[in-house]
Amino acid sequence: MNTYSGIFAAATMVLVSWPRMARATAMPVVGSPAPDFTLPAHDGSKVQLSALHGTWVVLYFYPKDRTPGCSIEAHNFAMDQPEYTKRKAVVLGVSVDSVDSHQEFCTQEGLTFKLLADTDKKVSAAYGSLTNLLVTKLSARHTFIIDPQGKIAQVFADVKPAVHSRQVLAALDALSATGK
Repeated sequence: MNTYSGIFAAATMVLVSWPRMARATAMPVVGSPAPDFTLPAHDGSKVQLSALHGTWVVLYFYPKDRTPGCSIEAHNFAMDQPEYTKRKAVVLGVSVDSVDSHQEFCTQEGLTFKLLADTDKKVSAAYGSLTNLLVTKLSARHTFIIDPQGKIAQVFADVKPAVHSRQVLAALDALSATGK
């Protein structure tokens, strides 16, 4: 191996592993209380998680508005809103983008659920969902199902945007069936 390929291999290893090493905190585990927060939504309202006790909450973190994977994921959550309503579940999307960016994204994609602006990155960090992309901090693609009592019922750390909403719906059905 020549010097350049060795340097390239080392740099690639750092870039591939860096986001995983750069997480600020661990993700909350199933059964633990969901960290409470209040964040501004794209529609100008404020959303406080603890005010949603009594309903299922699908709290999904995503990296960036108007990017291909994030658009697919958001579109599928929007398309499945009637199914979430049947299950008495609220979908909330969170990224570190601004309220204005979220508002444009909702308009562009026809989204019918709230996107929350975590511009100070504290909520993403509290959920172990803050990651580095080179020098930029973004929300990692994670989802938490929070039960009506405010506890973490399921964690999705490996999210595939194209099928994720259906996975979450299946998980809600399983959780409801088991009484969790």
